[in-house]
Amino acid sequence: MTNKFDIPITDEQSSLELDGPFIRRAVELVLSDAGKTTASVSVAVVDDEQIHELNKTHLQHDYATDVLSFVFENTDQTTDGEIVVSAEMAVTMAARFNAKPHDELILYVVHGALHLVGYDDKDDASRDAMLAQERDTLARLGLAAPAERDTPVGFIVPDQGSSS
Repeated sequence: MTNKFDIPITDEQSSLELDGPFIRRAVELVLSDAGKTTASVSVAVVDDEQIHELNKTHLQHDYATDVLSFVFENTDQTTDGEIVVSAEMAVTMAARFNAKPHDELILYVVHGALHLVGYDDKDDASRDAMLAQERDTLARLGLAAPAERDTPVGFIVPDQGSSS
């Protein structure tokens, strides 16, 4: 059985040149691993100003972040949602963690996709499971696991200007 995944990518930033097919592949891998057969997942790559506004509007967090995920539907076989990532934050955090900006952005995309299929990072056990899947997905994409971080993806420390 073939999967039917619709994954449009919108580029609304100027900090980083995107590899759309690779971004799409990262999302498809997460969806397939989660057993999804159909999905509609849009990926918007934006700048810090845009993600700050979305973070403030939807989560009442008044700061830029790395990734936001919006789940519209998630069943055993179907996922419908949106991932918004900040390329500007990826460039900033890549320098901070001695990583490549493209790899940092893909980390955000994978993290956001994992949220869409039901992973969360609200407690230590859930976070550990999510991080293990994140690392496995990145490895299968041919990317190194991110270095140990004082601020994990999805959690920003505003005074340090780090991730979401």
